[in-house]
Amino acid sequence: MTSPPASDAPLTLVGVGVGPGDPELLTLKAARVLAASDAILVPSTEESATGPGRAETIVTAGVPGVAGRIVRVPFVMKDRTGVTANRTSSWAASARAALDAYGAGATTVSFATIGDPSIYSTFSYLVATVLAERPDVRVEVVPGITAMQALAAASRTPLVEGDEVLALIPLKSGVGRLVDVAASADTCVVYKSGRHFAPLKELVTDLGRDAVVGTDVGLPGQRIAAIEDMTEAPYFTTVIVSPERSTLGGRL
Repeated sequence: MTSPPASDAPLTLVGVGVGPGDPELLTLKAARVLAASDAILVPSTEESATGPGRAETIVTAGVPGVAGRIVRVPFVMKDRTGVTANRTSSWAASARAALDAYGAGATTVSFATIGDPSIYSTFSYLVATVLAERPDVRVEVVPGITAMQALAAASRTPLVEGDEVLALIPLKSGVGRLVDVAASADTCVVYKSGRHFAPLKELVTDLGRDAVVGTDVGLPGQRIAAIEDMTEAPYFTTVIVSPERSTLGGRL
């Protein structure tokens, strides 16, 4: 197989946020960048196995015609904490997929990530690994709509009003950090709460706060409910713990 002719165009790696799940929440810029990409890397998790993951499903539904340019790269879900051998291996494999695409003549490689590339995304690890071998690669980021924004919209829950403070907490290691943060933040958004849902529910009750829970928001199987109406939730669950708002415009 002969190599494609060399191009003078700069090599570019783009992190593209594709939103929480609904293809209609894909931004115009994200769709344009994906359509113009020579290769589109998408995470392939243990759960998705040989089938398309959520990011791939959003991309193919929102940007018709790019299926042939999609490259699945490994994404580790079972290792919850730390820089494990599995994680290091997956970062290396993802970087190799991008580098191989450049070697085959690609100038623009995109990495499609759920939500936003700057919020709990593996894109930063991909960038560091690629740049270690190809420091000439230019990096760009296209922001995406986050799960907390989608849940706030679907449940009609204001995230913050007036001078309220918003905090985002990953609940991978229990509710301890949330206890500390809730003492100073008004609205607390909790990600990755599934494994610690029972103590989270108890804490919300103790705080006397209202909370709304969302899973698969924007997808056919979405569930949105008050926290007291749910007994369990999957790992990727978003919870908005709201402050008490007693008067209209009281925090202005």
